[in-house]
Amino acid sequence: MSKKVLAIYYSQSGQLGEIIDNLTEPLIAEGVSVEKVRVKPVTDFTFPWTGDSFFSVMPNCQLDVPVELQPFELKETKYDLVILGYQAWFLSPSIPFNSLMNTSTLKSVLKDTPVITVTGARNMWLSAFIRVKKLIKAAQANHVGNIALVDTHPNPVSFVTIFHWMLHGKKDRYLNIFPPPGVPAADIEHTKVFGASVLSHLQTNNWDGLQDELDNNKAVVLNYNLMVIESTASKIFRVWANFIAKRKNKLPWISAFKYYLLIAFFVGAPILITLDGIFFRFFTPKRIRAKKQYYLNLN
Repeated sequence: MSKKVLAIYYSQSGQLGEIIDNLTEPLIAEGVSVEKVRVKPVTDFTFPWTGDSFFSVMPNCQLDVPVELQPFELKETKYDLVILGYQAWFLSPSIPFNSLMNTSTLKSVLKDTPVITVTGARNMWLSAFIRVKKLIKAAQANHVGNIALVDTHPNPVSFVTIFHWMLHGKKDRYLNIFPPPGVPAADIEHTKVFGASVLSHLQTNNWDGLQDELDNNKAVVLNYNLMVIESTASKIFRVWANFIAKRKNKLPWISAFKYYLLIAFFVGAPILITLDGIFFRFFTPKRIRAKKQYYLNLN
């Protein structure tokens, strides 16, 4: 009997859909039944964004405020594997993905089912992943693998190009100087290698060692400097979100957060990395290894 796989995700730009298409291509080629579902909110988030609409979703991202999704149906009541595609918005799972994880339709097929998580991010996905892991655990699913594709260009460069993409909807070379935004096309194509690893474990229904195979093929690569920045920023974002959520007039405070983010990125982050390099990086290797393992663990 053919194995049955569900790949379910939300994507604005379509990039995550491309990643999932490449990941599942080896499975489909071997006769695996792959059902792909791209969910959408009843009132979808516009793409490209405007500056105001983008920053306005930060509090609800951080505070896990759901939205209503358009109804969707699944062909099966049980799958041999579920692939969950998610995005990180403001260091949190995107609002549509968080909403998806709370639907009874998805919860009913996640219980006791192997799950692989897949994301395509600018470069900071760790905080969102920690929260996704908690959602998977709450659904009583079996988290067997994780794949995180990122924009591999330097942090300041990808900061500029991602806003060009988000605000103009163009995945091209901004000013003919900057590289194209998003996950490089070669890395998306390389996802087929991960799919081949998934296929071998799916066929035997034995998921032991899958993540090691994926990691050996660079499915997850941690950047220490970004890890330091994100671990600090995620706490600060949470404070901002709680503060803004309590305000009757949120717009001025959302604007304040926008300018704070720019200052934190171009001024605060370099200072943080410098201080960490002086006081921690070379003197606390055990703490750093433990922190990295925390982010790499599936459970």
